[in-house]
Amino acid sequence: MKKIGLLTLLLGINQAAYCWGFFGHRLINYYAVFLLPPEMMVLFKPNIEYLKEHAVDPDKRRYLVPQEGPRHYLDIDHYGTYPFSALPRNWKEAVNAYTADTLAAHGIAPWWLQVMLGRLTKAFKEKSRPAILKLSAEIGHYIGDIHVPLHASGNHNGQLTGQQGIHGFWESRIPELFAEKEWDFYLGKATYIEHPLSFTWQRMLESAVAADSVLRIEKQLSQAYTYGKYAFEPRNGVLVRQYSSAYTTAYNQRLNNMVERRMRDAIQAVASFWYTAWVNAGQPDLRDLTDRPFTEEENTSLDELNINWKNIKMPPLSCDGPVDSL
Repeated sequence: MKKIGLLTLLLGINQAAYCWGFFGHRLINYYAVFLLPPEMMVLFKPNIEYLKEHAVDPDKRRYLVPQEGPRHYLDIDHYGTYPFSALPRNWKEAVNAYTADTLAAHGIAPWWLQVMLGRLTKAFKEKSRPAILKLSAEIGHYIGDIHVPLHASGNHNGQLTGQQGIHGFWESRIPELFAEKEWDFYLGKATYIEHPLSFTWQRMLESAVAADSVLRIEKQLSQAYTYGKYAFEPRNGVLVRQYSSAYTTAYNQRLNNMVERRMRDAIQAVASFWYTAWVNAGQPDLRDLTDRPFTEEENTSLDELNINWKNIKMPPLSCDGPVDSL
């Protein structure tokens, strides 16, 4: 029994460690490729596995680089109530109002996305295949994160309401159970985003509004479940204790398929950010980049990230944690 208890604890910690889950982030980048125009597809489609696999690099890096964590979230409820007018949307104005340290302490996701968009645009202008693919994969991760309601809440893992583990439940367990078998990811084409900062804030505010429902509905469901909330079920070929399929199904139904909608929105947004960067760069011809390899230095850097991440003994419990220079 002691061994089972220890196994349960370790599995519970591991399950809560990632944002959208590795599965979800990979899925978002994968489907985003199919929304691109042919002029971009010529580079992105042959490299779809790279874009998919490296969608999770920012999550691996957050346990190695202290500055990484705040780029994934914004505890916007720290700044008042909806629509959080006390928090300026412009980075410099926000720094003047609260200081960079305060902003870093509560997350900088909307502003970090603008940095990433600028970097990706520069990569397209320079026609740097390695930089385009690396930055595209990683900006997809950050865009996915702002579509998660609990990335816009100080109660990011239910720690303030006795709902520890709800973060991974919403963004990992539900997609893993339903995404490939039941959800529809046939979406429209990528569109040009005229005002990326405003777009980002709109999605961030949507997540903030939804956070209350994510927590309240699970609390109500949990109170109604006297038995069967957890079960030992297969996960990646291993029998683990997790939220039962029945409980997960009931939660997804009460959420009225919120997770599917947010994932669809994330996929559309990722493709549109990629497209916007390409257009802003002057729509360079990408056909001559398809066979350009990564340099030895770039491959070494990616290998080191994976090695260092795998050597971590125990990742933090939540997906949230402040920025390198904006």
